[in-house]
Amino acid sequence: MHRSNISDIFFDLDHTLWDFEKNSALTFQKVFTEVEIDVNLSKFLEVYVPANLAFWKLYREDKIKKPELRYQRLKTTFDAIEYDIKDEVIDILSTEYITNLAAFNNLLPNTVEILNYLKPKYKLHIITNGFEEVQTRKLVNANIFEYFDQVINSEMAGVKKPNPEIFELALKKANTAAHKSLMVGDNIEADILGAKAVGLHALHFNAHNDPKHEHCVMIHDLREIKNYL
Repeated sequence: MHRSNISDIFFDLDHTLWDFEKNSALTFQKVFTEVEIDVNLSKFLEVYVPANLAFWKLYREDKIKKPELRYQRLKTTFDAIEYDIKDEVIDILSTEYITNLAAFNNLLPNTVEILNYLKPKYKLHIITNGFEEVQTRKLVNANIFEYFDQVINSEMAGVKKPNPEIFELALKKANTAAHKSLMVGDNIEADILGAKAVGLHALHFNAHNDPKHEHCVMIHDLREIKNYL
């Protein structure tokens, strides 16, 4: 990858630009108070965070549907911390969580700085597996929507990353070619391997302390993008 060859940059959203873990924690704090769920938030999140990632992997692989993802990540967590809760309350929590999640707008460090750096030089886009009804609101509420020319989500594409069809749709909508495009994301399977399989360049933002690999360059701070673009 050479900066002079790149015209378009595709970003993942959650865990790459939008601080999912911080905003998710604030959302749970709010909805637990409103629904009167008396749990230790730190204890809950200690179980929920890895469980959510595991269920998202199943969802990404089409092994579960969206309703099951939303229910099971909560049910599994409450069972693990031995908190007795009825299914109808889980359904309420699930709905309230999605409703309130986009209201919080914390971005990962240096997001705005790097977007301001890149915007004059490249066309910027989003490719996300997140739910359509939530992702655009996240961008708008975090005041970064205007940076992006195209926002492609898995529900629009009918498939999820790493399926090549979502990347091909993104390239078509952006009116660009794979060899002129760079994908920046946190998930090795979905973002990095998915993009590379279609011919995009890739940059791994290591949000989860993944071990070193040879798939592409790894960064730990968004500012490091300046070293390559």
